[in-house]
Amino acid sequence: MAEGYLRRVAGDRFIALSAGIEPKGLNPLAVEAMREIGIDISGQKSKDVRDFLGQPIPYVVTVCENAREKCPIFPGTYKFLHWGFDDPAAATGTHEEKLAVFRRVRDQITQRIDRELLGDSMHAEGSSQEHPTHA
Repeated sequence: MAEGYLRRVAGDRFIALSAGIEPKGLNPLAVEAMREIGIDISGQKSKDVRDFLGQPIPYVVTVCENAREKCPIFPGTYKFLHWGFDDPAAATGTHEEKLAVFRRVRDQITQRIDRELLGDSMHAEGSSQEHPTHA
C-alpha cells in the first residue's frame, strides 16, 4: 500500500520500492482498500528485501516490528524510519472487519508519508532529486 501511494503522490521525487522480510504475495484486501482511494496496486508484485541488497537506498522505512528487527543494512542510507503499523494481513473476522483494518492501516500509511516524507523541506515541490525508498 505504501509503494502504491508514494508512487501516486510523490511523482518523480522518489522511486518507491517495496519489499518484505518474508514476502507472501499481494493481499487482495490491500488491492481493494487502495482501489477505494483511486489507486490501483493490482500490478504490484511481492518482493524480497534481499533483492535490493547492494543498491543505494537513501531512505528505508520499516512498517512492522519484524521488519525493524530483521531488515538488512543498506550502505548509503541517509534516513532509517520505523513506522510501527499493525499487520493488516493478520486481521481476523468477516471480510468487512478485515477490510476495516486494511483501511485503517492504509490511512495511517498515507498520513505518515504525507507528513514525514512529502512534508520534508528537502523534497519540496520542484525538487529534481530521486530517492529510492523501501517501504
